[in-house]
Amino acid sequence: MSDRKKHLKDVRRIVVKVGSQVLAREGALSPESFDALSAQLSALIKAGHQVALVSSGAIAAGRFELGLKERPRTIPLKQASAAAGQAVVMREYSKRLADHSLKVAQILLTADDLKNRRRFLNARNTLLTLFELGGVLPVINENDTVAVEEIKFGDNDRLSAHVTNLIGADLLVILSDIDGFYDADPNRVEGARRYEFIDQLTQVHFRQADTTKSDVGIGGMVSKLEAARMAALSGAATVIACGFESDVLGRILAGENIGTFFAGGEGIGLRKHWIACSVEPTGDIIVDEGAVKALTGNGGSLLPSGIIEVLGDFGVGEAVRVKAVGGAEIARGLVTYTSDDLREIAGHKTGEIEEILGYKYYDEVIHRDDMVITKGHQPVCDEDH
Repeated sequence: MSDRKKHLKDVRRIVVKVGSQVLAREGALSPESFDALSAQLSALIKAGHQVALVSSGAIAAGRFELGLKERPRTIPLKQASAAAGQAVVMREYSKRLADHSLKVAQILLTADDLKNRRRFLNARNTLLTLFELGGVLPVINENDTVAVEEIKFGDNDRLSAHVTNLIGADLLVILSDIDGFYDADPNRVEGARRYEFIDQLTQVHFRQADTTKSDVGIGGMVSKLEAARMAALSGAATVIACGFESDVLGRILAGENIGTFFAGGEGIGLRKHWIACSVEPTGDIIVDEGAVKALTGNGGSLLPSGIIEVLGDFGVGEAVRVKAVGGAEIARGLVTYTSDDLREIAGHKTGEIEEILGYKYYDEVIHRDDMVITKGHQPVCDEDH
């Protein structure tokens, strides 16, 4: 059995992300692309897979609908285009999937929705209910009509990785206008080699990624690699492939050597992935070398005795970064004390907490169950590499 087939043999739940480059040509949506994609999605669902589609194309569709000559640059114009285009995109999917006796359900999300634990779980429950009902394809997009910079995912590649974790998918498929990830830009470098299978992403891969952006899409190869890395944290494999290939989804599921396959990890669990990738840290806790060893080597919780400095202002239950002296990120987690309280008890033993504060919630500042160790001392989900 090939490496791909070994990873694909138990795949049931799938997230498919399709980029604007696949859906739109010459500034307008492509009926042929919608026909082909809808037929493939229908085949997966009828074969017993649970499928969620993260679809771009709303802004491109709205640009055409509103008669704009070029891609909108300002936030208000993007939001207006998304508002006009979202209905067009959903109409295209609804019309075609009806021919396959399937219905569509639209879900619009912002990053702020997934930072909030309750809204995160509400979105998850909605998607899982749609799967249970059967015969429905959830179509997900960022809610561009209300999203602004501080609550945006950045692009639909990252959104698709969040959705992969949200529903506990086994596989993420990213369809673009390139047939995989290369060690150099194949459009500029003769002899550039396509990676067929990557067991684990490294910083070398990110440095090789081409950041050239399409005229109709905003996600470059770096964002696709970031999505693959985030999906691997959920335990899901990822395939980056060309959306123009004939029956690309069926061939991927059959284990054909198409696109680039990224193996999934062991998975850190739904809640820890939410802590690592969905919640925005509101402060930093600087710890000594003893705490670093306890956290990374022994699987321990963070205690106040290992804290050197507390940066930022945060409340109980908020997410923070744990850093070593020098700034290397060690972990992310949810704190049990406020930043003001931590400044008071930093460097002290747990037995002194009540005497200093007048009360004690927990011995641990961050319990190991509420903490994600940062892989390789690098932020696992940051955009900066």
